[in-house]
Amino acid sequence: MIRQLFDRVSCTYTYIVLDLKTRECVVIDPVMEQFDRDETLMKQWGYTPKYTLETHTHADHISAAKLFREKYKSKIAVSSYGLAKGADIYLKENDSISTEQISIKVLHTPGHTEESLCFLYKETIFTGDTLLIRGCGRTDFQGGSADDLYESVHSKIFTLPSETKIFPGHDYQGRLWSSVGEEKKHNPRLTQTKEQFKELMQNLGLSYPEKMNVAVPANSLFPDT
Repeated sequence: MIRQLFDRVSCTYTYIVLDLKTRECVVIDPVMEQFDRDETLMKQWGYTPKYTLETHTHADHISAAKLFREKYKSKIAVSSYGLAKGADIYLKENDSISTEQISIKVLHTPGHTEESLCFLYKETIFTGDTLLIRGCGRTDFQGGSADDLYESVHSKIFTLPSETKIFPGHDYQGRLWSSVGEEKKHNPRLTQTKEQFKELMQNLGLSYPEKMNVAVPANSLFPDT
């Protein structure tokens, strides 16, 4: 069972994957300001967080992973390809995060950031900012690369079965999920050639996230409390 939750300020999706047998859960990309909401829901459902997974070092919000670890001893899992310190688990390509009934496979999908990960669970992939609905994450900071992102999407996501559900890290238009088949056909960025895609990404002209100078340092250090 998967629950999808939304933070209005950063337009971030948080996902909770529930193990129906052990009553444990895995939390993906939790937002600090939504910790009370997420904790309340878990208590109502009767679940305890076992792991918190980060798709990358977020620049637009601060993770709630430290709060979950402090209160529930849940383990923080981050990319081994980044610079984050103090996590409990450092994930690399083809690793798995598991409970008794959940097994989530790790895919290293650099591009939005050099460390970016996607998480594959059964017929669902949590794509973070690597692949969005009809879009993708920017590639102009934190070691980003349009070349790498294009390759990550086409070699690791678009090779999955067409019916695979895509749960993105953000959406700014209220869309909840997509599929590999839909994005292969309709994503206006990733259906272009690589050279067209690289030119597009180089000319987006986006301003940096408002919270970047606070969020990136906070999400790079997970000290014990």
